[in-house]
Amino acid sequence: MARPPGLSARLKFTLSYAGIVVVAGAVLIGLAWWDLLRYVPDNDQGLLFTSPNRYLLSRIFGRAAAIAMVFLVAFGLIGGWLLAGRMLSPLDKIADAARLAAKGSLSHRIRLPGKADEFRELSDVFDDMLGKLESHVAEQRRFAANASHELRTPLAISQSLLDLARQDPTLVDGEFLDRLHTSSRRAIDLTEALLLLSRGDRGVFSREPVDLSLIAEEAAETLLPLAERRGITLDVTGGKATTTGSAELLLRVITNLVQNAIVHNLPTGGSITVHTEPQHQACVVRVENTGRLLPADLVPTLTEPFQRGGERVRDDDHAGVGLGLAIVHSIVRAHEGALDVVPRPEGGLRVTIRLPSHAAEARSR
Repeated sequence: MARPPGLSARLKFTLSYAGIVVVAGAVLIGLAWWDLLRYVPDNDQGLLFTSPNRYLLSRIFGRAAAIAMVFLVAFGLIGGWLLAGRMLSPLDKIADAARLAAKGSLSHRIRLPGKADEFRELSDVFDDMLGKLESHVAEQRRFAANASHELRTPLAISQSLLDLARQDPTLVDGEFLDRLHTSSRRAIDLTEALLLLSRGDRGVFSREPVDLSLIAEEAAETLLPLAERRGITLDVTGGKATTTGSAELLLRVITNLVQNAIVHNLPTGGSITVHTEPQHQACVVRVENTGRLLPADLVPTLTEPFQRGGERVRDDDHAGVGLGLAIVHSIVRAHEGALDVVPRPEGGLRVTIRLPSHAAEARSR
């Protein structure tokens, strides 16, 4: 934003400091002058018929007072300029860091030395902000690169199939169309997942009371045929747990969790439990499934976009796009909730979601 030129903060502080010094000095000199001269007679003989008299003292004291005032003005300006520069030097470093950040360099940190004060608190807050911005920008760049890579694969396959069909129309048969449909479906699913993830990150949705137990039953009913085909038992337990949010997005959360629990399970004889309950002014949804033992270093990466649990059991027809838990994490965060993913000692995962209860949010308003 364009602004008209004005005085610098350092010059303003200098003038303010010099003004205070000059006014304080003038008051002190005035008081001393008045207190001294009021006891001196105003006549030719002076005090007790001796010199000096008030006239002579006024001339002598006035000359000294004028010299003192000139000294105070010079001292106030010079001292104020140096003092203001020293006090404002941290702001110069913060401004330099802000200019570097505006140019795209987010790796710079101020790190002001010394004990805590207002400037160092501002510096630390700015450093924390730069760190979060750098992490967020790096995450977005990785996300864009991964999204481009994931979308390029099905689109390239579709393009190759179409080029092949153009060269030889006789190759178009049921298998060819199935491959083209699968590739297109994967690109559409990935696009929809990216849109849903973006929607969750923005937190733009209508909020209403939502019973998570009903949402869990709906998700389980939808995915029950898939679980039965794989020989997996799917149970929904617990009671009513009402939170505030988007029923559509929360249904997607539990659906993603249950679908992941089905796909990443034992080949046969697996089980899944979906449990809902109110707990300490919060609503808890817990999804547990059987499966193979998971490495400890794998679990923290599961909520990152395009991170697939490579060592988890899955079929090729449910390869996914690596956004299932990332979408869950994004939507839960937009609902001001918490997501906890831990491996079960006997194998599989335990995913716990904690959302603010509807009653607690109503009391806080």
